[in-house]
Amino acid sequence: MVYLKDEGVFDAPIDKIWRFLQDDNADHEHRGVTFSKVLEKSGKIMVVEMDTTSRDGKKFKQTAKFTFNPPKGFDMEFLSGPMIGTKHTHTYTPMGEKTKVEVAGEFKIQGLDEQAVRKAALAQLEELFNEDNAALKQYK
Repeated sequence: MVYLKDEGVFDAPIDKIWRFLQDDNADHEHRGVTFSKVLEKSGKIMVVEMDTTSRDGKKFKQTAKFTFNPPKGFDMEFLSGPMIGTKHTHTYTPMGEKTKVEVAGEFKIQGLDEQAVRKAALAQLEELFNEDNAALKQYK
């Protein structure tokens, strides 16, 4: 397991980010991750099944649990799939018309050594951030 911390700044205020996160009709699609099914949604907890494609083109299913803690952020835990056991927290800090996000936690990818996990996880976080930032610009 590898501890990672990463951060970025969204070009959107915190209230827009929360509307986007909670909007089932918003464009939450990503190149490498597609939410295929909501398995449970209760209060601040949502469990989803995801179709994931790794950078080398391998496809697999994963299940993840989100625990939303507005307006501070959310926790994510992988319950099945190659990242089982991965747990990380996304923390939001309002900055006027922008919002800083910090991601910190323990990452695990079955079959990869620590350096490969670090590289793959940081690459995925960057890709997801860039895709979400672009989607937020289009979101009303």
